[in-house]
Amino acid sequence: MYPIDLVAPMSQELNTAGYKSLQTETEVIEALSETEGTTLVVVNSVCGCAARYARPGAIDALSHEKTPDRLYTVFAGVDKPATEKAREYMIPYPPSSPSMALFKDGKLVHFLERHHIERANSEMISGHLKKVFDRFC
Repeated sequence: MYPIDLVAPMSQELNTAGYKSLQTETEVIEALSETEGTTLVVVNSVCGCAARYARPGAIDALSHEKTPDRLYTVFAGVDKPATEKAREYMIPYPPSSPSMALFKDGKLVHFLERHHIERANSEMISGHLKKVFDRFC
């Protein structure tokens, strides 16, 4: 578990942009049981090598004309039960943080793994998400 003082600004960055933090298993189940429309889940992380680009990319993508209906985030290493529950919905992909999962009508339709994120900057991540939004949102 990371100290709250360390992770609070990282959580707030996504919350300010409109992502709702899911901190319990129950919140994840309620959020991801929605079967209509689109839902983006960002698995937030402390990892400086990838998360420093993931959060700004996920935020900038929201400037696009098409965006998901619902925006959520879980924080790996902080909200462990919520993150583990969210990852159950992301199978067959292995646990990865940071990562991003787009669901349409309750089904996982796109997953951006850490190894994709750590090779990109925030503009590349945002551009990728915008293409995904065009296709599914």
